[in-house]
Amino acid sequence: QVQLVESGGGLVQPGGSLRLSCTASGSISRFYAMGWYRQAPGKQRELVARIISGGTTNYADSVKGRFTISRDNAKNTVYLQMNSLKPEDTAAYVCNAGLGPLSSWGQGTQVTVSS
Repeated sequence: QVQLVESGGGLVQPGGSLRLSCTASGSISRFYAMGWYRQAPGKQRELVARIISGGTTNYADSVKGRFTISRDNAKNTVYLQMNSLKPEDTAAYVCNAGLGPLSSWGQGTQVTVSS
């Protein structure tokens, strides 16, 4: 059973930055893709960013140019660098890893953007 542990969330002012980390219990190289989802109260969960095995990345339109997803295979970790944060970025951010029909989820980390 693969475990995913997120960290790096917190309270930040608008325009600030945070870096989220997602560390897996095993090698992340075997996963087809890893990504970050977020869910805010009253809204559906959405894909924020994803990185595929070959290195291709995908971003939600709302975060393009502000967020960057990256990985460090040696550390079994995927990162989400979040810059120029806005109040609408406030949500619970959850890490996901997928391989074929299997999917693993972390417990989530809260990001709150407020003055």
